[in-house]
Amino acid sequence: MADLIGDPQGQAAARRVSRPFPLGVKNSVPGIEEVPGTANVSIYAPGLSAVDIHFEKAPGVWVSEPLGESVAGIHHGRVSGLSYGARYGFWPRGQELPGEPGSFQLLLDPYGRGIDQQPGRDDMPLFFSVHVDSAFDWGSSRQPHTPWRDTVIYEAHVRGQTMLHPEIPDELRGTYAGFGHPVMVDYLKQLGVTAVELLPIHFHTDEEHLRMLGLTNYWGYNTLGFFAPHSEYATRAAQAAGPKAVQDEVKGMIRSLHEGGLEVILDVVYNHTAEGKKDQPALSWRGLGDERYYRYDAEGRYFDTTGCGNTLDFSEPRVIQMALDSLRYWVQEYRVDGFRFDLAPALCRGADGRFDRRHPFLIALAADPVLNGIKLIAEPWDIGPDGWQTGNFPPGWADWNDRFRDSVRDFWLQDQAALAAGGTGGSVGRIAGSLAGSADLFAGSGRTALSSINLVTAHDGFTLADLTSYERKHNEANGEDNRDGSNDNRSYNHGVEGPTDDERINARRAQSARNVMATLLMSLGVPMITAGDELGRTQHGNNNAYCQDNPMAWTHWDLDADAERMLDFTRTLLRLRRYFLASQPYRFPADARGSSLLWFDAEGQPMAQDKWQDPSTRVVQLLVGSSAGELNGLFVLNGSLQDTEIVLPDAEALSRSGAVRDEDHSYELLLSTAADARERIGGQHRGGGRDILPANSISLYRA
Repeated sequence: MADLIGDPQGQAAARRVSRPFPLGVKNSVPGIEEVPGTANVSIYAPGLSAVDIHFEKAPGVWVSEPLGESVAGIHHGRVSGLSYGARYGFWPRGQELPGEPGSFQLLLDPYGRGIDQQPGRDDMPLFFSVHVDSAFDWGSSRQPHTPWRDTVIYEAHVRGQTMLHPEIPDELRGTYAGFGHPVMVDYLKQLGVTAVELLPIHFHTDEEHLRMLGLTNYWGYNTLGFFAPHSEYATRAAQAAGPKAVQDEVKGMIRSLHEGGLEVILDVVYNHTAEGKKDQPALSWRGLGDERYYRYDAEGRYFDTTGCGNTLDFSEPRVIQMALDSLRYWVQEYRVDGFRFDLAPALCRGADGRFDRRHPFLIALAADPVLNGIKLIAEPWDIGPDGWQTGNFPPGWADWNDRFRDSVRDFWLQDQAALAAGGTGGSVGRIAGSLAGSADLFAGSGRTALSSINLVTAHDGFTLADLTSYERKHNEANGEDNRDGSNDNRSYNHGVEGPTDDERINARRAQSARNVMATLLMSLGVPMITAGDELGRTQHGNNNAYCQDNPMAWTHWDLDADAERMLDFTRTLLRLRRYFLASQPYRFPADARGSSLLWFDAEGQPMAQDKWQDPSTRVVQLLVGSSAGELNGLFVLNGSLQDTEIVLPDAEALSRSGAVRDEDHSYELLLSTAADARERIGGQHRGGGRDILPANSISLYRA
């Protein structure tokens, strides 16, 4: 290669050499000698014949350069003067600029590592991509790599988790730094969870109708940048310093959580973008190549399987590449441990619009050396044809289990309401399937109970406290006349809608909440707790608080006695879960060999087939054992309205159930969800002995 020193023509030629890959802005790319002061710029813009990049070379000084090379819809060029921290955007070459650069919306870089937001005209914000250096000192922190079998997920919002926390400094509340503060890390560790699943932290913006109502998209499911963190969750100091400081604050949060042994899972939204419906302004993808980025139907309309106005087309290779590149970026640069995919079937629809378990996106994820082995969680439904796909994702994935959610709500809430009204409830068959990790649901895809993300609540819907306090949604604050949000809540207000001073009703509500939490945390599979459920957090009946960035949706930390009891109960459950799992062979429950799930009725006899579907049978006993006979757990549910005498399984009953070891056991009561159970805790019972199980309660014994 010519010596560029003293060779101006050679130096100029080198400055003009660029490559189409990697996409985005890179100071150095493979195969080209890095030239100081220049960057390789590449963008997929198949809808444009030629593209210019406009960038801020100095504060207030905007310049432009053409991307002179083009291949297969990718425009690229070597650009001089595009330094770290510079704002930039793209514009079709030859199309008149609507104003001075910096005063109008340029087209954002889909691969931009940072986004700067500025006020524009008519209260419409302007967004600019920012060239960001990714360097960061991770110190000695390491990713926990917690096995699925030991994972307990805590779904939380970065902002809402700490906005009201009195022990976190004011300037850190509601920020990445606040979430990574030692006070929060210690709280999560003491609670007993192993992973935080963060609602979207990709850069997002607010829908127009929310701005008109004076509201914001609090949840963040309206992505504007798949590579850029949301700047408004950073401290004011970091926001003022710019996107690099925001990026560093996010990485600092993740480093702090990792040092505490906690994994970080990101909720990601690759199914649609913030550009919304067809008539809304082009911010990035729409202006670069609308018909290639978004999915269309045969009539030339958006084929929308998300309900958000547009759906990204995952039958297009460059769309798949963008998602994969984004995922790899967050794993390699931010060291995240997994992803939860919003409306995941939308990412797995082929050119015919149907869900495909062998979709190229799924195959690429499974084969990728960076992404192979990280936690992949599907929200396994969207609103398109065949949109419900729970249990159908391939090995390597876990699914949010809506069957578990509905079964638990039915047994402990809807059935209780029916029984209290003099009717009948359901049988124990469905709740037993949930306790067993919905193994039948996942068997068809070659997966086990460890593919079941067990949840009863999530960010979307009632909180646990509201499930026991409201029968109807109360979403008036959202500005849609209470039309938004689900009407299928399967909740039970125990006789009064909303708050009450009736101590008996409050006691019954608290017991129902304990029943739900105990079922969630003692079932096989991977449990997910929604932030604040362990404290009795309420949203006052709002089951769609996506636009409520205020105390209604934030976690409150001024705990009363009821909240303290619920927190202590949840910690106890998680401690018992660890104890019981530790007694099982490590392959359990992915491989049940050497372990057993034995089912008994109230009389301590093996469950007869006809009882599983008999609605009058509301008591079931589940004994989890190991071949070594160590620390077994007996989980007993009484879903009836009467105290019920039960017989604890003896050696004969164990033998008839096929137990590996069938000698008599003694049973020690470790936990009960009943309100007056304190005197019973620690009680010892022999196999074949009797105990009284309080109405509408769960008892957990060590065998």
